[in-house]
Amino acid sequence: MDDIETWTADECAAAWGVKTLTFMGYVSRDQAPPPLAERDRHGRRLWSADEVRRFPRPGPGRSRAGAGADAEALLAQMREVAQQMEELRARQRELLATGADRDLEIAAMAKALGISRQTAYSWLRVPESAGAADRDSTRP
Repeated sequence: MDDIETWTADECAAAWGVKTLTFMGYVSRDQAPPPLAERDRHGRRLWSADEVRRFPRPGPGRSRAGAGADAEALLAQMREVAQQMEELRARQRELLATGADRDLEIAAMAKALGISRQTAYSWLRVPESAGAADRDSTRP
């Protein structure tokens, strides 16, 4: 055991960026490497540091460390699409406001924009408590 680096549960959790109880939960569900047979001088369980580093960490917050250039390129594409979507959402809002200024019906605009009526109302800040008949009775 002297020739391998060992970690306690606290050190494993810190390496994965989780709380110790979370790491121990992973161990209990076989989502982390099993502890070594040996224990430290305080009786605590130990893990091979190399095994913990290599083991694919579960959970939504898993580290991207070592993800590589391909993963970084994919993430860059995702950021680009997210930016484009944000620009399109801004354009949707502009069109919705223009349509509202021209007294178009909310339901028709929402359908055309591919959004829910609730989203359209929230973007326009029109109170949804007004009845549909009240809103639509003034439409031509």
